[in-house]
Amino acid sequence: MPPFFSGLAVPAILALADGTIFKGFSIGAAGHTTGEVVFNTAMTGYQEILTDPSYSRQIVTLTYPHIGNTGINPEDVEASKVHAAGLIIRDLPLMASNFRSTQSLSDYLKAENIVAIAGIDTRKLTRLLREKGAQSGAILVGNLGNEPLAAQALELARSFPGLSGMDLAKVVSTTAAYEFTETEWKLGQGYGKLGKPAFHVVAFDYGVKRNILRMLTERGCKVTVLPAQSSAADALALNPDGIFLANGPGDPAPCDYAIAATKELIERGIPTFGICLGHQIMALASGAQTLKMKFGHHGANHPVQDLDSKKVMITSQNHGFAVDAATLPANCRVTHVSLFDGSLQGFARTDKPAFCFQGHPEASPGPNDVAYLFDRFIALMQAAEKN
Repeated sequence: MPPFFSGLAVPAILALADGTIFKGFSIGAAGHTTGEVVFNTAMTGYQEILTDPSYSRQIVTLTYPHIGNTGINPEDVEASKVHAAGLIIRDLPLMASNFRSTQSLSDYLKAENIVAIAGIDTRKLTRLLREKGAQSGAILVGNLGNEPLAAQALELARSFPGLSGMDLAKVVSTTAAYEFTETEWKLGQGYGKLGKPAFHVVAFDYGVKRNILRMLTERGCKVTVLPAQSSAADALALNPDGIFLANGPGDPAPCDYAIAATKELIERGIPTFGICLGHQIMALASGAQTLKMKFGHHGANHPVQDLDSKKVMITSQNHGFAVDAATLPANCRVTHVSLFDGSLQGFARTDKPAFCFQGHPEASPGPNDVAYLFDRFIALMQAAEKN
């Protein structure tokens, strides 16, 4: 425990389902939380990570040791609330300094009622997750000298069933349709507003991040966001020029409503673009299968190759499930692969104007190497308009 917290720190315990116990101190809300413990290798962007709906029911370990340096600001959130089930870090800095900061990380976590722990060996935890795979865990705030409390934390960890078979898209999705008109952030100006749109895109919200929608509006798209369980008929009634399948948490296989809607919309020949969970939904709608990864891809430094251009890009990733490339049907062409493990990162339909990408091309947080995929989507809609 850091000396500057002596006498002030509130003890906390992190327990993993395999029986491993870490002792640290609380930097968030009181109480306890459970979820799947994963690690993220990004050096920046903790605020975007916490508010990414794709982290629903997951406790995030950040491998970079100093988290909280730049505080929190209301402009960088990716959703209306924190979606991560909990946070694990090594060190919380004494001070936060940034001209946009309005709040400290610790105060933000408390305000959002998020349980979080600091002061543990995140290198050891990351090695454990890398070797054994992501596993169920729990953070419990309380007296570390209380052995029954440690046993309680372990019991909580083992009570979490894991994400396989868990449909979370409908849990984090909007409950009502809405229009999104905010464009990308610019220094000194903040966020802009969409002018006269060139296209109308209907986005299925499986856990969409705001900057994904901004990448569309910045390119002249009026965006109507629909709840995850909306049907193809709901989307068609809006007369869209294109369909966007958003990111999101959980296992894609149980999302039968999304798979059915996507299949019908693709078959109708409407230009369709999917990312993250949307990529997996498109694969299932095309006849492929998905699988649970050992520890997933979570970070902002993942190399991916575009097989068409042969270029290697550094990408932002956040997924625990993947499309099994061996199950792709003949009408699906692989376009991107991970250079970390060779896993599938993107494919395009050869018979319909539809394509998808596993990573997060909107760069929140992370690099913007893959932003050109949004331009590709625009080009598909332009081509459809001419026909």
